[in-house]
Amino acid sequence: MTSRERMLAALSCEQPDYVPCSFMIFAALREQCKDPFEFIERQVEMGLDAVVGLPVRPAKRNRHLTEQGDLHGLPVRFSQDVKIREWREDLSGERYPILHREYTTPAGTLRTAVDKTEDWVQGNRVPLFDDYVIPRARARLITGPEDLPALRHLLTPPSDEDIAAFRDTSRPARALAGKHDLLTVAEWGVLFDAACWLCGMEEMVYLLVDQPAFVEDLLDIISNWNRRRMEVMLSEGVDLFIRRSWYENTDFWSPDLYKRFILPKLKQDVETAHQAGAKLAIITTSGYTPLLDAYLDAGIDALIGLDPVQDARADFERTKRELGGRVCLWGGVNGFITVEQGAPQEVREAVERAIDTLAPGGGFILSPVDNVTDPSEKVWENVRAFLDTWRAHRTY
Repeated sequence: MTSRERMLAALSCEQPDYVPCSFMIFAALREQCKDPFEFIERQVEMGLDAVVGLPVRPAKRNRHLTEQGDLHGLPVRFSQDVKIREWREDLSGERYPILHREYTTPAGTLRTAVDKTEDWVQGNRVPLFDDYVIPRARARLITGPEDLPALRHLLTPPSDEDIAAFRDTSRPARALAGKHDLLTVAEWGVLFDAACWLCGMEEMVYLLVDQPAFVEDLLDIISNWNRRRMEVMLSEGVDLFIRRSWYENTDFWSPDLYKRFILPKLKQDVETAHQAGAKLAIITTSGYTPLLDAYLDAGIDALIGLDPVQDARADFERTKRELGGRVCLWGGVNGFITVEQGAPQEVREAVERAIDTLAPGGGFILSPVDNVTDPSEKVWENVRAFLDTWRAHRTY
């Protein structure tokens, strides 16, 4: 099989010639490459089942130039009539400077503020979407129904220029995918993760109970915005659409609330992808086991992020039993604790366990979860142990 055929077979819960291995995120390698095309070529040289992501992302991440530090995909654009004011405040007695951002829109003004901690990565600015904002915010951007009219001016459809640029940059990426017959992937869709960036995680948990109508309206705005972006990416004829769902799990949601607020919109995304001839996967790495029946109801094609360390409650046997044959499982080994900090023997044992538990019958893609970020020689030794063990055990 070619790599694309192998990945599509796994995503269809069929048994390919051998278990594919495709790293979810591989920053340790990406940061060594001059461009995203070298990143793909080097994965192919390693024997990995690399995927070609659209829109094309730079090899080296620069969060200072974007509104979406933690959301891959088309650029986030505001309405032309939105005016932004930013300033830094240094107060006596405060440990950190305070960074402010104000959006003035025709429907009202929105304000947010964060502590600029030592590990802040956005310079003297506060982006719209970034995980770094959540724990450092002093003032949330969106707090109630009165903020939603203004939010609509910040979440606008892709512009004609952005769509044209997306198609232009997709051509060489698709050519590279064709050269090696690799899977093409559109990344990422979003829903509740964006709500957390706007409102805060703890605040969202309370709002689900105290102001459900507001949450419903907020998620409708995000979902409609996301679907417009999704339709543009799917128009390139990609094989797979990935939706980030790291916060859509039972760390934040009860199963009943998930089925009320998240499931209907996930079903719509699945239908949109399938109508375009693509499969749909969600990424969630913790607290997913109580939601397995909802995933089947939604009709997703793959669950990315099975991690036996990050989620100590993960039940691989039950997950395989309930989803096997219907939902592809992608992951199996922890990236940070096992691959980056463990010994080679621990890595080998983890790979063997993942393949033995999740691969039988097909529908499994091996990967560290979520990422391998450390470029040290020790970690590369563990990556080699990971790949050597995969090669030795990947045949059904």
